[in-house]
Amino acid sequence: MRSDTGRLVFSVAIAALLWFYMFSPWTGGAPNFWVVMSVSAVILTSCVFAFTPDRKALLKVERPLLQLLGGIALAFVLWGIFWVGDKLSSLMFNFARPQVDAVYSMKAGLPTPVIAALLIFLIGPAEELFWRGYVQRTMARLFQDKKRGADLAFVVTALIYALVHIWSFNFMLVMAALVAGLVWGLVYRICPKALPALIVSHSLWDVLVFVIFPI
Repeated sequence: MRSDTGRLVFSVAIAALLWFYMFSPWTGGAPNFWVVMSVSAVILTSCVFAFTPDRKALLKVERPLLQLLGGIALAFVLWGIFWVGDKLSSLMFNFARPQVDAVYSMKAGLPTPVIAALLIFLIGPAEELFWRGYVQRTMARLFQDKKRGADLAFVVTALIYALVHIWSFNFMLVMAALVAGLVWGLVYRICPKALPALIVSHSLWDVLVFVIFPI
């Protein structure tokens, strides 16, 4: 139990350092944001496989068609939530649109098809495997009170996921991470077997908001 806690803390610290390097104004994801993001995805996925004793259970896919369709539907629902949120925040805060545009400025540096491929096949899957499949799953397992532990793990994981973006000093980006983390985390809290659907959702949502239908 103690070793599991240490590994979890170590992995989250690694993620925090990687996100600092990607988003802080002092580093800015140098030399290229997408290259650093891809390397970070590989590192986090390595942590998942190294520190998860029951990897077969983690990667088990039940009802694959339902997982696929559910993930696609959730991606579009989440895109709709962000579309509405963008319109409301633009009316409420004069800094909202410039900060959103600053996020989209990160698209520079690689051809759009390459970015889309990285989001679908590497970055999206890696983030869900790490944040929901490892962090939230492991944290819930470490609590003796399973129900309260699962609830707490859901909330804490979503907060950490949002806070690792804080070094961007971009309120809209942090709030976007919080909302997305709460949605994906809630689905995982309700149905831990839905991790494949969440991987589909995260990957497709990334491509929707960054490439296909920018908000």
